[in-house]
Amino acid sequence: MDIETAAIQNELENKINSLRHLMEASEVDAVLLQRSSSFSWATCGADPHINTAASDGAAMLLITPSEKYVLTDNIEASRLEQEEGLFLQGWTFKVSPWYGPDGAARVLTSGRRTGTDGLYPVGKDLSRELAWLRAQLSENETARFRILGELCGKSMQEAVYSIQPGMSEYEIAGLLSGAAESNGVQAVVNLVGTDERIFNYRHPIPTARKLDRYAMVVLCGRKWGLVCSVTRLVHFGAVPEEIRSRTRAVAEIDAFMITRTRPGRTIADVFSSTQQAYSRLGYPGEWQNHHQGGLAGYEPREIVATQDTHQPVAVGQAYAWNPSVSGAKSEDTILVEPWANEVLTETPGWPMLEIRIDDKCVKRPDILERDSV
Repeated sequence: MDIETAAIQNELENKINSLRHLMEASEVDAVLLQRSSSFSWATCGADPHINTAASDGAAMLLITPSEKYVLTDNIEASRLEQEEGLFLQGWTFKVSPWYGPDGAARVLTSGRRTGTDGLYPVGKDLSRELAWLRAQLSENETARFRILGELCGKSMQEAVYSIQPGMSEYEIAGLLSGAAESNGVQAVVNLVGTDERIFNYRHPIPTARKLDRYAMVVLCGRKWGLVCSVTRLVHFGAVPEEIRSRTRAVAEIDAFMITRTRPGRTIADVFSSTQQAYSRLGYPGEWQNHHQGGLAGYEPREIVATQDTHQPVAVGQAYAWNPSVSGAKSEDTILVEPWANEVLTETPGWPMLEIRIDDKCVKRPDILERDSV
């Protein structure tokens, strides 16, 4: 067995053991994983998706105290066995014909108290507990996350430097999607806002509106099931002072959040400090207009930060904070390391703001100012 295969087997064993501990703690006899995020996590990065618009994949996993099953149809089975490596991982396949009733889950869960990661006719909802498990990253996963972050930053750079005034938001989104997919990353969230739409909407789904001077580009990129989030701002011509000051404010809030996301604090602690930062910088109510981000992993946000998220910040977790005020936003994905926090989604060559927080200098992305055409 080579080193890489041994590492995957160790990761898999640890995850199956954690699921069995959860089963015991939750007083269930089996766990049924339906979501693509849960499937990718439990299989160390295998991809069950067909339709990116669906939360559930084209296969499910069932874990019992003694067995681990893949439940799928004859269309997907060979790909999952061979290309996704699940045969070598030792999963038992239960394959149904695509044209017939899929009764494997019903048969295998019959008479068993079953926990699930979402809606299921008969089951105990363990979605919160499973989200927490997905967010505790192994060394293998942090290595994959670093690669994904680099690819997302590279994709953002390629897309933004290709933008020109007069392009529609659809065209800009196409540039971002094309760059991401060319780098092996699925753009599961692809948002583009231009000019006044950045001030009006926190989630600007691309439209036919054409860029005049100012664009916000947002990517949540997925690979191996993991998701990195990144936002960048670009302006053609001199940046108005209002936009510059708002960008500086969100960069300061973001830098403050990053420095506070350390072991010994809870997610709620970081959120409370964030509210204070908004007030200190003159935007006391803006945090109410959009969530501030949270714990990342196999979903863009496994847990969104609020005053009630008392889970602890720990080494080996990833966070994607996204403070915003009307007209500006700051967002990267970071990894909590023993010594410091590492930004995973840096964009090569991007202009940076230097923010002083306590005795630390934290660099956050500025607006990319480009010559007007």
